[in-house]
Amino acid sequence: RVWEDLPDNFGVDSHIGHPDETARALEGAAHVIHHPVYVARVTGIPMEPRAALATYDPEQDYYTLYAGGGGAWRHQTELALLCGVPEDRFRLVSGDVGGSYGTRNRVYPEFPLVLLAARLLDRSVKWTAERSETMVSDLQGRDLISDLSLALDENGKFLALRGINTSNTGSYPVSYATLSKGAGIATGPYYFPTGTLRLRAVLSNTPPTSPYRSAGRPECIFALERLIDKTARELGIDRIELRRRNFIRPDQLPHTNPQGMIYDSGEFEKCLDMALVAADYAGFEARKAEARTQGLCRGIGIAPYIETSSGAPLEWASMSIGTDGVEIWVGTQSTGQGHETSYAQVAADWLGVSFGDVAIRQGDTAIVKSGNGTHGGRSMRMAGTAIVLASEQIIEKGKALAARVLEAALEDIAFEAGQFTIEGTDRSLGWFELAEHAAEDELTAELENIMHEAVFPNGCHVCEVEVDPETGTTTIARYTAIDDVGRVINPLIVDGQIHGGIVQGAGQALMERCWFDPESGQPLCGSFMDYALPRADDMPSFSVTYNEVFSPQNPLGVKSGGESGTTPALAVIINAIVDALAELGVEDMEMPATPHRVWQAIQAAKS
Repeated sequence: RVWEDLPDNFGVDSHIGHPDETARALEGAAHVIHHPVYVARVTGIPMEPRAALATYDPEQDYYTLYAGGGGAWRHQTELALLCGVPEDRFRLVSGDVGGSYGTRNRVYPEFPLVLLAARLLDRSVKWTAERSETMVSDLQGRDLISDLSLALDENGKFLALRGINTSNTGSYPVSYATLSKGAGIATGPYYFPTGTLRLRAVLSNTPPTSPYRSAGRPECIFALERLIDKTARELGIDRIELRRRNFIRPDQLPHTNPQGMIYDSGEFEKCLDMALVAADYAGFEARKAEARTQGLCRGIGIAPYIETSSGAPLEWASMSIGTDGVEIWVGTQSTGQGHETSYAQVAADWLGVSFGDVAIRQGDTAIVKSGNGTHGGRSMRMAGTAIVLASEQIIEKGKALAARVLEAALEDIAFEAGQFTIEGTDRSLGWFELAEHAAEDELTAELENIMHEAVFPNGCHVCEVEVDPETGTTTIARYTAIDDVGRVINPLIVDGQIHGGIVQGAGQALMERCWFDPESGQPLCGSFMDYALPRADDMPSFSVTYNEVFSPQNPLGVKSGGESGTTPALAVIINAIVDALAELGVEDMEMPATPHRVWQAIQAAKS
């Protein structure tokens, strides 16, 4: 028992979906296939460990904290409350630190303690965690048991999905978002007439878990795609054909899944087709035969996926145009995603100015008035849309000012490519010429974008692996990704996001896990000596292509690209390993698929 008032250690035990309908569907199904999986615990390990620098002004009773995080305002609100001061006597500055992955998105106990120390000592106080500290005290991720049953008719059409998802939330609950977000897309990009999930959160004597890149979705896509592969094998249906029979078609969108999520757009079967062509699926058997001549087992895995980008439904932005450029303040927080570039591109395109004329400000509550930070793949959808709306407001103000300066009627002023022109004439003004005539704050806009509608990135990944049956060593030989992230604002940046996401998923599939002694609960991974991370030479070159289906939920048509690489990676890599070892009798593989674990599975199958 972790807490006295929770004798069974369960903090949550609830249902979503349609339990009664699902029970009837399973009872009447021609086939019911059952498959439990465990998605082990991992940790985010940002490049820079947690750190904080605090100052205190006793005359003003004013606190300042410099600390990396996923959103300056989100942290300030909590810390001001803890310090017992109004938010206007608190400033939080969050720089562009090396990575977050969800790990930085909460207020850690050291932050208020550093502030308290600065006040008591009347001097600036700095604290930096050592890596060994972060290994046992950073919020960790995953750690889910998913037990699914799939009902099908005699033609291989899905009838229902029933499951129990049990999340280990650690010693105290920080967030249940992982449990709920994963459950929302647990039926994947497939049509299910009905389904239900029981959701349980259990407390344990381990560090708390929290959303970690693509919170909950990689776990649920892994459970579903492993189940579909098992179903195809047991029923003797080609695994690609089984998926084709059950995809949600474009003409069925928007589609409400059994959990109540409304998929807005997508071309799920087209993504599969594109992936098979890009991966040269037709040539796989020849590559497998070649690998066999070298004593290697080669396998190919397929994982269609869908995920969701939602997060806090409100975001703030402010814009000002002066004689020397455009300044934009946003409430999201970059931790290496390249927001400064992508946001500037959006503003430059909408306003018709040069990219170099746009400056993005973030991460300082002294200049940013509001904001909900970066999490859940929300930044471009929320802040990008806010920038678009602010641009449209300021264009209308620009038209009014241009009419006054050019001595023309407002209705005669046209705006195009950064120029305000009297229609039918060659008289025009650009933004920065116009700004010379503007009163203070005349060319400004400030707004809060409220957007409750989620969007649904999706796609299909294909992975080929080679396994040495003598040593259990697995090599990723080829990796192909087809991703629908909506409109791609900056392909190079999105490529980087997809690549990084794939590597994080591959790390969990092949090597990463937070181990604990089962008797004492003692952490067994206290440094990089005990916790393996993927390196560049563990990965092949990735083939990434986009199937851009613009979302109708926002003016940019974006979905999200920050978590799309991770969501299918666990499933596609393990599917490939099981496919490679099927000829040896191996039917399943628990993560991480370390050489020892793979070798053990081979020996067990032989015996």
